[in-house]
Amino acid sequence: MASIVGGFVMPHEPGIFYMPRERWTEGQHRVMAAYGEIARRIGELEATAVVVVGADHHVLFGPGCLPSYLIGIGEVSGPYEKFAGIDQGAIPNHAPLAGHIARHGRDHGYDWAVAKVLRVDHSIGLPARVCALVNPSVRGVIPVYLASGVEPVISLRRAHQLGGALRAAVEAWDTDDRVVVIGSGGISHWVGMPQMGRVNEAFDHRVLDCVARGDSHGLLEMSDAEILEQGGNGAFEIRNFLCMMGALPGRTGRVLCYEHGEEWVTGLGFAEVLEPA
Repeated sequence: MASIVGGFVMPHEPGIFYMPRERWTEGQHRVMAAYGEIARRIGELEATAVVVVGADHHVLFGPGCLPSYLIGIGEVSGPYEKFAGIDQGAIPNHAPLAGHIARHGRDHGYDWAVAKVLRVDHSIGLPARVCALVNPSVRGVIPVYLASGVEPVISLRRAHQLGGALRAAVEAWDTDDRVVVIGSGGISHWVGMPQMGRVNEAFDHRVLDCVARGDSHGLLEMSDAEILEQGGNGAFEIRNFLCMMGALPGRTGRVLCYEHGEEWVTGLGFAEVLEPA
């Protein structure tokens, strides 16, 4: 059967990739090294498929359609935005596995919205390009969007449960695929609010500590009001982290990097969670 072999969390802050190399700060070098470390680890895990769990930023889904959770089962391209040195063309999708996840979910109480054609934004496109597709073992990237960026947002608990549904579907897939799950999102940031640019380092470390200890309960016990106060509306994206954690229940790991500074508008956290050998 197929298996989930590891998980990661990482930011998708566009400012990281707009900055030309000649202007990189020491922090920027550390951030780029963290992306490189995750790319290297995905290669070491011999992953054949990477599920990237991201958020819509009102780029793909307007007010006429706001799915709680969606999986791309066909053609994928992006990122929608232009970044120097990063392709915007086709992203190989592991369409057979993606379709299986959607069907398995429907059979077990998870009514996935599906997209047969999907042009992703930076929350999916950057992790796909920078960390997944640089590895020749990766045959495809499966995009999963949660309503974690635009209200009404999916509940924390449902996001975590959805990770469990991903795991169950992967383990019911009769192949030798090795799957990595990435939770893509910023931690504390206030999008379009007067506090934009503020970062709450204590909140960010609390979140990353929960990820590293496999403590999903520590995140699930937060209310949205607390998240908004302590981490801003952008921190609703920790739902993407919880989805990854649900796919690797109770698994522990390590924080790879944490940075914040004037270069960016969010706390940037990187962590790895491992399946037991």
